[in-house]
Amino acid sequence: MYIIGENIHIISTKVKDALAAKDAKFFQDLAMQQVNAGAKALDLNLGPRKKDWAEVFPWMVETIEAVTDIPLCFDSTNLNGIRAGLEKVTKAQPIINSTSADPERLEKVPLLAKEFNTQLMALTMGKGMIPVTADERVTIAMETLIPRMQEIDFPITDLIIDPLSLTVSGCQEYCPELIEAIRTLKYIWDPPLKISIGMSNVSNAVPEENRPLINQVYCAMLMGVGLEMMIADPLDKGLIETIRVIEEREDSSAIGKVYLTIHDKVANMEEITANDFDLSNPEQSAIWKTVQILMNQVIYADSYLEQ
Repeated sequence: MYIIGENIHIISTKVKDALAAKDAKFFQDLAMQQVNAGAKALDLNLGPRKKDWAEVFPWMVETIEAVTDIPLCFDSTNLNGIRAGLEKVTKAQPIINSTSADPERLEKVPLLAKEFNTQLMALTMGKGMIPVTADERVTIAMETLIPRMQEIDFPITDLIIDPLSLTVSGCQEYCPELIEAIRTLKYIWDPPLKISIGMSNVSNAVPEENRPLINQVYCAMLMGVGLEMMIADPLDKGLIETIRVIEEREDSSAIGKVYLTIHDKVANMEEITANDFDLSNPEQSAIWKTVQILMNQVIYADSYLEQ
């Protein structure tokens, strides 16, 4: 699994405060914690930085590149800021996160990516429009995103399609559709397209204590349809262990077997049922309940594990 570490994110109060103080050591430590935990790239979500972008983006690149040479992923709506950051990159091929099918974004962002020879994430959504079905997401990729890349001679091998992971709290019907979108996207191009999602998005607005389990179960499902890249928290030991269990086919524990069953049944388009779990075991029962909400079979509530 190619993990893009998500922890340098302006939504974090600690990140926000460290950025205001230009605390280089904070960001270098946070970067290396993620690298040491297995991150293959680092997402830099600095916000739009409307007033200080010319200073902040280059400073962050120099700060992080001083301690690691893995790729940096520029996650911002401010294209001037991204450009300022890209001009300072001296090491690995960077990533721009992201464009969409919004005509204004699709006109400008791929050109910037081509100019600086970056990889480019492209969301399967238009302006103010989030597609519900798997078919809609695949259609946006095939009929809008990829043709734009071909139009400007952008390498399809540097394109990363993001078919949108959205929260189970309020967008529950999107969860199974993402699974099928990824399944289809893996076969629409040769060689297969790179596909990435924001793993933690599925548990946004969910009580903090329930987020790791939802992320882990969804991860097993998405790996079943071939997901090999994600923006995620590499410091989440449970998530990393779930990935390891599936990649190594580690079935020495009961929970490992459960996650492999989830993975394999999704891969084979087979129904996951209560018979796949020992419901007398609280941990397995919680996983089964999580499968049900992610498959949109039971209506999500914050107290779903108690029901």
